[in-house]
Amino acid sequence: MFLGEFEHSVDAKGRVAVPAKFRPRLEGGLVVTRGFERCLQVFPMEQWQILSERVSNLPAASAEARQLRRLLFSSAFDTELDKQGRILLPANLREYAGIGDEAVIAGMNTYFEIWSKDNWEAAMDALDESSAAIAAQLAEIGI
Repeated sequence: MFLGEFEHSVDAKGRVAVPAKFRPRLEGGLVVTRGFERCLQVFPMEQWQILSERVSNLPAASAEARQLRRLLFSSAFDTELDKQGRILLPANLREYAGIGDEAVIAGMNTYFEIWSKDNWEAAMDALDESSAAIAAQLAEIGI
């Protein structure tokens, strides 16, 4: 599982250290792609294969399915951890997410997200403001 929130520096080459407790799940490789709300999503290769199969099985006639494919696949970058436990974030993905020399890595159970520090703080502020509505929606579905 990928759990927790971590702040890390991004070096001049665009590399960021992955939290040590995340690294064992990434030994088989990983995929970095665009996420929602201007962040990056990082999937272990086995989780990426599950997701990509599910997305690929969506009907090609669906405009939403085509948009999801474009979002996930056109910017996807497969890579591995280097010897220091870092991953390279390509310039186009760093630009998309607004990531400069600091990043926040946030565990999302089966994958993790990488955010610019400013975008993460704004997302958390928005989450705080909508927490009552989220709680009501969860109650409606029995969670």
